[in-house]
Amino acid sequence: MTDWFTQLQKAKKTCLVDKNLKKIHFDFGDGRELVEEYDLSTALLTRRAWRFNKGFNKNEETWEIEVGDPEPNYKPNDKCMIRENSNQPFVTKSVTKSTLEWRIRNLPYSVDIYSVVVDKASYSLIVKTTNKKYYKKLPVQDLERLGIELEQKDVSFSHKFNTLIVTYNKPKKLQDVERAIFNEVKQIQPKSYQNEVNNCKPS
Repeated sequence: MTDWFTQLQKAKKTCLVDKNLKKIHFDFGDGRELVEEYDLSTALLTRRAWRFNKGFNKNEETWEIEVGDPEPNYKPNDKCMIRENSNQPFVTKSVTKSTLEWRIRNLPYSVDIYSVVVDKASYSLIVKTTNKKYYKKLPVQDLERLGIELEQKDVSFSHKFNTLIVTYNKPKKLQDVERAIFNEVKQIQPKSYQNEVNNCKPS
């Protein structure tokens, strides 16, 4: 299928089912760990988080959230979770069957001030305002992993309730790969919640 699909197939996998959510922990054996969470009723990915082993200093609590909301259980001394101002813009990413979607909250400007432009070289969407008050690069890892070139025609955006909503239409190849991955996920047999809860800690 693709190199990415092959990597997932070869990874060591454990999983658990918690109500209607199936959580999969992938260990690639090279220091990378991935946790994905799927809603079994919709077959949609609801969370994706990465951890990278950088040697003996690996922090068991450090996960990078690619899809889904940030972890709600912040620790008082966790430097990664410190926010200087709760009114500062922040980004969350979600997926639907046909689109990738980013919500950038706490952006008060009218919709005509924004632009969202494809940067093919970095597999990113560049969000900026004409008043030069905001600039953000949104990586599109989903397409980068598959080597699919970004297209400007697939980008759209809207603004409401102080939130900029950026949408990218999924190409057919990405949808096909996602369906194949979900079919693999469905076949993984879950273990007990108590035994595997640590593997899916960020979810």
